[in-house]
Amino acid sequence: MNEYTPRVLITEDAKTIIDQLKNSNDNDLMFHQSGGCCDGSSPMCFEKGDFIVGASDVWMGKVYGCDFFMNEDQFDYWKHTQLTLDIVQGRGSSFSIEIPLGIRFMIRSRLFTSEELLRLNPIMTGEEYLEQ
Repeated sequence: MNEYTPRVLITEDAKTIIDQLKNSNDNDLMFHQSGGCCDGSSPMCFEKGDFIVGASDVWMGKVYGCDFFMNEDQFDYWKHTQLTLDIVQGRGSSFSIEIPLGIRFMIRSRLFTSEELLRLNPIMTGEEYLEQ
């Protein structure tokens, strides 16, 4: 079996918001999970190119057509977990583009099984991503 285990999943509610954001923006979207305090630990959604990815970022794959990045320090803590991108009601205090909608993206997580760990979707550094 060659099928990879995705590192990031998404709920139907989050897909609906991404569709809405894609319709109101001229660019593709991307996500970055920084690992800061307060709302800095929430996944932030940007128009692609509005957040500069660097050497300290890890590309974890695509979720609903959007690149998903995480700071490498945060990735070290979460590399054994599968993330699920979801939404909750309430305004966050970040630069994420969904904030004016009165909702914010959030992450739910669970540990990978031993079998899933053997077939994880490959990652790449932010530099490797930019070089492709």
